[in-house]
Amino acid sequence: MAPCSIICIGMAGSGKTTFMQRLNSHLHSKKEAPYVINLDPAVLKVPFGCNIDIRDSIKYKKVMENYNLGPNGAIVTSLNLFSTKIDQVIGLVEKRSDSFQHCIIDTPGQIECFIWSASGSIITEAFASTFPTVIAYIIDTPRSSSPTTFMSNMLYACSILYKTKLPMIIVFNKTDVRKADFAKEWMTDFEAFQQSLNSNTELNDETGNGSGYMASLVNSMSLMLEEFYSTLDVVGCSAYTGEGFDEFMTAVDSKVDEYNEFYKTERERIIKEKEEIEKRKKEKQLTNLMKDLGLKNKKNSGNSKEGVDVLSDLEDDDDDDEDKEEDIMNPKIEGYEHGIVAPDDEEEEEAEQEKTDKKLDDISKPQREYTFNDDRNGEINDNDESLQAKYQQAFEKTAKTASSKTAESIAQYIRSSQR
Repeated sequence: MAPCSIICIGMAGSGKTTFMQRLNSHLHSKKEAPYVINLDPAVLKVPFGCNIDIRDSIKYKKVMENYNLGPNGAIVTSLNLFSTKIDQVIGLVEKRSDSFQHCIIDTPGQIECFIWSASGSIITEAFASTFPTVIAYIIDTPRSSSPTTFMSNMLYACSILYKTKLPMIIVFNKTDVRKADFAKEWMTDFEAFQQSLNSNTELNDETGNGSGYMASLVNSMSLMLEEFYSTLDVVGCSAYTGEGFDEFMTAVDSKVDEYNEFYKTERERIIKEKEEIEKRKKEKQLTNLMKDLGLKNKKNSGNSKEGVDVLSDLEDDDDDDEDKEEDIMNPKIEGYEHGIVAPDDEEEEEAEQEKTDKKLDDISKPQREYTFNDDRNGEINDNDESLQAKYQQAFEKTAKTASSKTAESIAQYIRSSQR
């Protein structure tokens, strides 16, 4: 049976690292040592032993210096660099998969750097496609006592669920400070949440009846998330005392079964659809390429080959087609030349002979002819003296007219200037 992966996600200060340390200790006490991975490049000290640590391969401060980045940008860039080698990480986990049942993964406290970045999606998808994967969303219970903070955490959990499309467990941490009974009641009983909402002075207006804008907004969101609560497993635990971790591991086992029953089937269906789409896209591209090359589909041709294996086959077929066309244009029939086949009837033969004679007459005629009016017909040669005399007279007449017009224009210009 493949080991399951538990990805711990939570806002800064929710106690993810402490939760990881307590979960590691709990599994060791059960003689089920987990495989531990740390994906937080900015953490200074990790209170548990790691099998794979991002800090061993990515230096967070060097990333900030080399790329001129701030803290959040350096975390995103470090995850991007690490995700380029995620196949090697998965390979290492698979090699050791016989020696453990759980792989627990710690993520950065800047939750948006992991959830909404490309590297976070790549890492999550890589584990989810190889092992049954469960998301553990860690919530700070004392800080969620306010209805607005509680609703903000629920909205964030909803967005993570639909972003990752993986089974999720809501973990209310720090129950040693405040019990999580109120949160579980709000998630199951809408009237109890509405009553707490009306009694909260932060959301009420001057009348104190809970009719303020924020109160109505939170009330509407709680109605919207009622269906979302039904798909979640809620666990209260304390990373400080170790309370509730047996309940958490029971929820993990149920979510693994849910993954194998629903999520795995859905993921396989999506992958199969993508493969079919890619296959159809490649076939369409191949068809367009065949059209651009002016080639016919060999599979649909009964007199041709079944398919084309190499380009040389296409070239051979093209050469055969050209030879056939040449044979048609110039048939090698004994007694006939230049592709002219004798007609069957004598009349057609005589008609062909007349056409040939006419072409020969046209070729024998001079290439340059001048056609005049009806008063003078005939063929005129280039060296005719009368034609040359006509050209000379026309030239002299044109020259005299042009010179007279030019002289008149000059005289008119002189008279206008004297005035």
